[in-house]
Amino acid sequence: MARKEKSAEPGRLKQIAQTYTMTRRTDRWIGWILAGVGLVTFGVLLAIGFLVGHPVYLGILGFVLALLAAAIVFGRRAEKAAFGQMEGQLGAAAAVLDRMGKGWHIDQAVAMNRSQDVVHRAVGKAGIVLIGEGNPNRLRSLLGSEKKRMARVVGDVPVHDIVVGNDEGQVPLRKLRTKMLKLPRTLQGGQVTEVNDRLRALGDLMSNMPVPKGPMPKGMRMPKGMRGR
Repeated sequence: MARKEKSAEPGRLKQIAQTYTMTRRTDRWIGWILAGVGLVTFGVLLAIGFLVGHPVYLGILGFVLALLAAAIVFGRRAEKAAFGQMEGQLGAAAAVLDRMGKGWHIDQAVAMNRSQDVVHRAVGKAGIVLIGEGNPNRLRSLLGSEKKRMARVVGDVPVHDIVVGNDEGQVPLRKLRTKMLKLPRTLQGGQVTEVNDRLRALGDLMSNMPVPKGPMPKGMRMPKGMRGR
């Protein structure tokens, strides 16, 4: 066990260093900010220690809290920098969805058009959430088609749609996870699994359906589930 811990430590430190380097590309004052936060926190606690007659104890506590405060600030600014670099890139929303955690079933790119506007699907206790990234105008029809396709199997399960972006009515990438977690919970754990299984079965059915090559024969209609895809 000791060997595993020793081998894991260099990897963790390397990861922190890489995160710091990535953050500094867009936040060049990050080093001074972290140093300032640490020194102010330590200085305040040390001053209190002298006032109450326990500079050693408060100094040690101040050192620990200084490291903690710097770590918290670093984490937040690193996250902000990461979102800033991802924003506007295709698949950025999918990267956020991958970090949703337990209780959510994520299916990426359940719908996409030739312009590479894409819709992802998340199923959780809030119901079904369709997340679109791309051109807002084109996404309306893409989201509408996906809702119609799901309607036959989801019944009265709540369906929410989110368009990722910075314009009015859209949700910024950095706030996507928070937005989804704040949605009202209406399903139980077993219901979530059941709904997800239905949707995946529908997806398998559509993907396995034979599609004729070349022009469609005259008078032949496309199956309802394939429309809008």
